[in-house]
Amino acid sequence: MDRREFLQYERFKEEAQFLRWEVRHLQREVDTYRPSWYRASVRIDKLSQQVQKLKAENKLLKQKVKDLTLAAAAAEQAAVDESSSAKTPKPSVKKRRKRPGRKAGHPAALRPMPDHVDVDQQVPLPKDPDGRESCPCCNACLLELEDHQRVVEDIIPAKVVVKRYHTRSGWCPCCRKRVESRAIEQPPAANIPHGQLGLNALATAMVLRIAHRLPFRQVTAVFAHLPELSVSPGAITRQVQRVAEWFDQDYEKLMLQLRCAPIVHADETGWRVAGKNVQLWTVTNPSHTLYHVDKSRGGKVIQSLLGKAFGGTLVSDFHSAYSKMDCKKQKCLGHLLRELKVSAEKSEAFAKGSFLVDCKRLLQSMLRLKQRWEKLEDKEYDRRVRRLEAKLGQLASARHEEPNAKRLAKRLRKYQSELTAFLWTRDLDATNNAAERALRPAVVARKISGGSRSKNGANAWATLASLIRTASQQNRNLMDTIRSMLVAAWASQRPPTIPAGP
Repeated sequence: MDRREFLQYERFKEEAQFLRWEVRHLQREVDTYRPSWYRASVRIDKLSQQVQKLKAENKLLKQKVKDLTLAAAAAEQAAVDESSSAKTPKPSVKKRRKRPGRKAGHPAALRPMPDHVDVDQQVPLPKDPDGRESCPCCNACLLELEDHQRVVEDIIPAKVVVKRYHTRSGWCPCCRKRVESRAIEQPPAANIPHGQLGLNALATAMVLRIAHRLPFRQVTAVFAHLPELSVSPGAITRQVQRVAEWFDQDYEKLMLQLRCAPIVHADETGWRVAGKNVQLWTVTNPSHTLYHVDKSRGGKVIQSLLGKAFGGTLVSDFHSAYSKMDCKKQKCLGHLLRELKVSAEKSEAFAKGSFLVDCKRLLQSMLRLKQRWEKLEDKEYDRRVRRLEAKLGQLASARHEEPNAKRLAKRLRKYQSELTAFLWTRDLDATNNAAERALRPAVVARKISGGSRSKNGANAWATLASLIRTASQQNRNLMDTIRSMLVAAWASQRPPTIPAGP
């Protein structure tokens, strides 16, 4: 080896050492930034989901604006019709049943035109041997040809997609457990001899079972007929309970939201657990609903749901359990009016007495006065409210001989301040219809499936029904909501898959 080759060798050697040093330096930088890349990828996934959610909400709001515009136009036309008809007296005719549908001249309520087209397909006319477009029936040559666009909305047939995740695991000496990697949309690993149900399958099962109230066997039939996915009713039952366990924290947050609400409605109805009668409680407001299954119908249940420090207004019926709450209350006037009607049907003496007429007239006057709040001045409104409160006090303190009148007068005395609270609060309703509407889907589900077969199943139903009805009240897409909640629940249980640092 001469001197020139030796110098070239030394130069190559120094360059190789420099490159090895640079490779080690770059490797350390990669290890340093790897956690940041991982957190960034997770954040990108979350932001993409939020973007999809906002797009869906934007589409829904556009549809609402369009519907409100049509409703405003219809209301304006109705006002014009009423003003024109008021000038000429109507002949006295027998009242007929209202014809279904909108009135003549009102804009039609149609589905909105799709905002995009996914597939453009050319559909040519048949041609004769000379290449001219002809009639498919008689083969005559067609004249005055025109082009048309026919928009058809269809759905893609469901298909089972099987994913196989290649994960890695290792023993953590600090946590004393084996840690396995997991994708964002992958459910927690389970050692079972068959495949797990994925994100979309779980969300679909929850919507079918809870929102649409299908029995477990019907849910399995839907999976078998549409995507041809074989699932047993017992598997759906277990998945419902697993999903409810993952949503425990969301259920607690929902309870806290209602505890902080200014006005809530509460009611209870019967439920069946393993063939035994229990109680299904509900607490609701315009944007949240909570269900709870309990064997007790006492006041401790509503105290545990709303808390002893609840500072809002509780709207309820006259069940004594709600008296345990130390807060402002409003009793349902609708229940009282129905009680008057039922008592009048059972007792002829009560129906002919003055208490029925006076009480019914007073309650209706209170409801009409609340409707005129915006039209009256504050002083005039306050004066009328106090006058109605005085009449209520006189009616409650008067002596009555008829047993039903005596019983209802005692109720008026006991709940006198809780019958007129809605007159002093603008957003407070006089009835408990909100809670009864919240219980209606649960009653339908009870009639279909007969309740729950176990305590765990009842608690799981209450958790999922609360979250799904809350999402419906907030006009959120149920499938997207359940999927996002599942991903969030799984992410909170996600073990670390990469080192925390270099």
